Amino acid sequence: MSGLQLFLWAIFPYISLTIFIGGHIYRYQKDQFGWTTKSSEFLEKKRLRIGSLLFHWGIIFVFGGHVAGILIPIQVYEMMGIPEHIYHQIAIVLGLPAGIIAFIGIFLLSYRRLSVKRIQMTTSKSDWVAAFFIFMAIATGLTATSFNIDAHGFDYRTTIAPWFRGLFTFHVQPELMLDVPIWFKIHILTTFSLYIVWPFTRLVHAFSFPFRYLNRNYVIYKRRIQEQ
Repeated sequence: MSGLQLFLWAIFPYISLTIFIGGHIYRYQKDQFGWTTKSSEFLEKKRLRIGSLLFHWGIIFVFGGHVAGILIPIQVYEMMGIPEHIYHQIAIVLGLPAGIIAFIGIFLLSYRRLSVKRIQMTTSKSDWVAAFFIFMAIATGLTATSFNIDAHGFDYRTTIAPWFRGLFTFHVQPELMLDVPIWFKIHILTTFSLYIVWPFTRLVHAFSFPFRYLNRNYVIYKRRIQEQ
């Protein structure tokens, strides 16, 4: 195994995850007021509503597909009596449309930032960086899925999945990634690159949960009666 391969599949993921976790901690400690989506809804609503719905719902299903295919070992599916070709068909039927929906969503959101001058003027460099890496992560994921659409395609559950799980158990097996098709490798490296820039962009809002909203007091609005 070459030094480059060792770096890409045994060192770079830990660099990425360290920056991802440490960056969020640092950002929360130093820039709580900047921990926001920086919503531009008041500047333009229609295209934001469509693009945001498509992107977020698409990403939710894409994330679910990644959990099912990477975090859940293949042995679990074998115990359930689900053969490889059935799993592959389900992954394609559900995963490909979800990826396309997410891709259309991020495309519409990016086009909105380019086409609406008021939004373009309020868009920071970090916003463009985040949009670029999200766009690339989804695009490369769609490419990998499209090239693997054949019923006898590459089974990432026996290579990428155990390699990825090994990162969290500190049992790294970079040799599992040597024969992985190039389009999967590009998708993985692009995604880990996204994790590096994530803490320094508006993407941090993904970890903001308004729990206090559930038990806060009602806000009472009263109509003001104009004196005659």
